[in-house]
Amino acid sequence: MHFGQVKKQVNHSVVASSLFLLFGLSALVSCKGDPKSTGISFKLPEQGQSYGLGEAVKIELDLPSGSEVSSATYLVNGKSVGSKKDGTAFSLPTEGLSLGYKLITAVVEQAGRKDTLTVNIELKSVVKPEMLSYQVVNTYSHDTSAYTQGLEYHNGRFLESTGELGHSTLRWVDLKSGKVLQSTKINDAYFGEGSTLVGDKVVMLTWQNNMGLVFDAKTLHQLSTFPYQSSMEGWGLAFNGEKLIKSDGSNKLWTLNKDTYEEEGAVEVYDLNGPVPALNEIELIDGKIYANVYTKNVIVVIDPKTGVVEQEIDCSGLLPADYFKTDDERSNNVLNGIAWDAAGKRLFVTGKKWPHMFEIKLVPKK
Repeated sequence: MHFGQVKKQVNHSVVASSLFLLFGLSALVSCKGDPKSTGISFKLPEQGQSYGLGEAVKIELDLPSGSEVSSATYLVNGKSVGSKKDGTAFSLPTEGLSLGYKLITAVVEQAGRKDTLTVNIELKSVVKPEMLSYQVVNTYSHDTSAYTQGLEYHNGRFLESTGELGHSTLRWVDLKSGKVLQSTKINDAYFGEGSTLVGDKVVMLTWQNNMGLVFDAKTLHQLSTFPYQSSMEGWGLAFNGEKLIKSDGSNKLWTLNKDTYEEEGAVEVYDLNGPVPALNEIELIDGKIYANVYTKNVIVVIDPKTGVVEQEIDCSGLLPADYFKTDDERSNNVLNGIAWDAAGKRLFVTGKKWPHMFEIKLVPKK
């Protein structure tokens, strides 16, 4: 058995959000500090103020005495959400928005002058996740050399991608026997990550190489590569029939164009306690995103539109507590791998170098 590097968990969401806040704050301060400025600023909301998703945000301008506003247009992350013909307060509904930090912009006109103000707010989840557990329905063999990074079920076979430098593979695996039916070794320079089937191609991520790989699904012959853009790294990958969905180790889930692989947006994932980082292998099941949380025996079920964690599945106890003997083994071998048989309504899970693939049924946690 070969053991790879333990992923260093950086809370990219905090880093990105901090930069975002600094950018917005600098823009606001520069407006206030401009000697030619009209002196207009935000009275509400306060910089970095948090709101529950669905809660209305009161936006109020702080106007110098005697000043009159002819119009005020409001935007969220660059998209217009409404306007006023004066400087009176504006109520921003947050239903339909996604979670995370949002940049509110006010374009204010008065006396032939136009000023732009910005402020950041954070939208948080107000949903308490339903707590679930599992019952094992069937147990199958799993290759203990497979450092599982991506897993999907297709017509009686698993599409599995594995990691570790020098040992990464892309493979088709028989469900019942666990035998590898077909496999290709990835270039030794790449640490393999998540993968997904898109038509007659397989798209696969690499960890820190800033590059994705594209293969012929039948031959597993590599066809091309593509670069990442704003996403930090490559972790998990899934396909919803229209877009690719990618995790990068933060609390963000990115959408990618299925043909060009360009990033087209992202949703931040929160539970009731705040951002949920280290989202790893992902699977689309009945319109929801199921995601392993790296180093935890937990799968979170996410609303892809808002980023709200609606359910949390405790998968503790699938393997005996003493199966992995050393600290190194335990740190590298964790729950990772979710596959869904849509026709048979079967859910499969496994882990890195686990000896078994489990078919499980979800039940309420007692």
